[in-house]
Amino acid sequence: MTQEVRVAVFRPADERLETAVELLDSLGATPVADPMLAIESTGAVPATDADYTIFTSKTGIELAAKGGWTPDETTLVSIGPGTTAAAESVGWTVDREPETYSSTGLVDLLSGEVDGQRVEVARSDHGSQRLLDGLSEANADWSETVLYQLVRPPESGISAEMAAEGSLEAAAFTSSLTVDHFLAAADERDIRETAIEGLNNAVVGVIGQPTRETAEGHGIDVDIVPDQATFEALATAVVETAAPSYTE
Repeated sequence: MTQEVRVAVFRPADERLETAVELLDSLGATPVADPMLAIESTGAVPATDADYTIFTSKTGIELAAKGGWTPDETTLVSIGPGTTAAAESVGWTVDREPETYSSTGLVDLLSGEVDGQRVEVARSDHGSQRLLDGLSEANADWSETVLYQLVRPPESGISAEMAAEGSLEAAAFTSSLTVDHFLAAADERDIRETAIEGLNNAVVGVIGQPTRETAEGHGIDVDIVPDQATFEALATAVVETAAPSYTE
């Protein structure tokens, strides 16, 4: 007898959440859609005089394109396949992409070639300091443009309630900020400890080592960090791990 596998997903309430829900449905899981991120554009666009321009998200690409920015002569750098696909969808060609889809991967990719070069970092207000520190260590002349802010939707938190009740079989965190916002929602309801306990009795998957470090730093046991930093890889691994425990 196969029991229900409820998987919390925290993506922004746009096509990313719709795609995530459809994927979890296709895997036989029951999605628990609980958006932990809302995007507020700053109206800014990247600088136009950089030798290199780094984008770290699909959202950044979309907002820059909407603001009329184009790559022109800059070397366009993407953090990973999702961001690259977004760039291609607006007609841009990505020149560089790291093997490891993270700030550390970007630093490893560029550290030997940006000495004295003008590097523009275009991203959210919650970008990793590791990227900027790495560019400084590589002697790059970097600047950062905040294209958007990431805030927690006030209605978020159903997943924290379900975790506290023991009615969540799995959770799929895509960034450190989704972890922080999940815990903020739990704090708001005064259920932080029981929500963490509920997660630790479930299967927890995360994208990337920084997200793992954030979760474990708050006492959350992480079961899965897929090699490929995509939601599809995360969701597939989480469901495959959770499902056998609920099959007799």
